Amino acid sequence: MAEVLAPLWAAGEAYEPYVGRWSRMVAPLFLARLGVPPDSRWLDVGCGTGALTEAILATAGPISVTGIDSSLGFLAFARRQVRDERALFLEGDAQALQVPDGTFDAVVSGLCLNFVPDQAKAARELRRAARPGGTVAAYVWDYAEGMEMMRRFWDAAAALDPEGAGQKDEALRFALCRPEPLRALFAGAGLRQVVVEPIEVPTVFRNFADYWQPFLAGGAPAPAYCQALPETRRAALQARLRATLPQAADGSIPLRARAWAVRGVA
Repeated sequence: MAEVLAPLWAAGEAYEPYVGRWSRMVAPLFLARLGVPPDSRWLDVGCGTGALTEAILATAGPISVTGIDSSLGFLAFARRQVRDERALFLEGDAQALQVPDGTFDAVVSGLCLNFVPDQAKAARELRRAARPGGTVAAYVWDYAEGMEMMRRFWDAAAALDPEGAGQKDEALRFALCRPEPLRALFAGAGLRQVVVEPIEVPTVFRNFADYWQPFLAGGAPAPAYCQALPETRRAALQARLRATLPQAADGSIPLRARAWAVRGVA
């Protein structure tokens, strides 16, 4: 990863209520578009807490799924969560995958590539790991517009702290997370028939606390920014969000999340 993001990136229990639960909704929709046949060998790069691996096991009928991640905390969570004998979780770097060339029928990555320092190198590694004619695919959040839980947070933060919030906002920091950069990344890695599509899911929070509490865990850019604020400024941000977030009659907060999904043929 391009920066140290702890403890959130080290603790699956903290990651799940922040982003993991929404990634679990995107994963099966992402897989349904790939058309990978049953009895295939899969590689899940940046497997995190195992959301995408679980979806592959549940919906794709694989022979095996190998998940690779650099976070020992995430891997420990994934091993506890996923008890299927077809799954194997290994520590590793997306920029230097310890797998033979052309090993996998499908190589996928969920919510990982924008955090990798050398994204072009990682994309070439994804292609190298896939057999000729195999599927290579990934998805990332649309931080600029479509990931509303984060967009609402950063818009509120920027209104109170224009300079400080702007340095952390993922929309400004992760230029990859848009259709054209994703298409160029995959084409530049030598993948063919590259397609980029949106995937949207509802992200309905039970109440304001369900929305706000994950931002207090630290780790990822938005929680780290929130946690570092002095108490009075954090309270001001909390109040602004409470006043500006949409709220249904039952107190729930209905938002949506959009990811950009890219796929190609090795």
